[in-house]
Amino acid sequence: MEYSEAKERYIEAWGSLGSSWGVNRTMAQIHALLMIATEPLSTEEIMEDLKISRGNANMNIRALLDWGLAKKVLKPGERKEYFATDKDPMVLATQVAKERKKRELDPIIRLLEEVSAVQGEGKEVKEFKKVTADLKGFAKQADSVINTFIQSNSNWFFKILGKITR
Repeated sequence: MEYSEAKERYIEAWGSLGSSWGVNRTMAQIHALLMIATEPLSTEEIMEDLKISRGNANMNIRALLDWGLAKKVLKPGERKEYFATDKDPMVLATQVAKERKKRELDPIIRLLEEVSAVQGEGKEVKEFKKVTADLKGFAKQADSVINTFIQSNSNWFFKILGKITR
């Protein structure tokens, strides 16, 4: 397989995977391109390589910056902005976990804490309290696991993963 075909297939696959982490396809494709780039890329280079509009490129680069998955790189003497990403899979996984926790798990824990103060008597209220308490307990356990993962280093993570897969 030629490099150009392999690159295209990788970027497409990473774009499809993006929906699993809660990001859109183009954002993930830009991230894939930055991961395999040997130098930081400008918006124009990203647009040309992926054949996307300036607006689409700008919007998704900003989203990558917001997620902490890309950073601006200044080149001396250049007026253009350049972008790069960390290529360490553990750093990537940790950052995605942080963002998903912040965007998905933290809000549901807050909601479950609010609704657990429900007032009333009766069968429906009792069932509501039980279900929401169980969900809150599960969500807090998931939060604890994610926090441990985020605060861990790659050696710890890969030792645990190695034990699980044996």
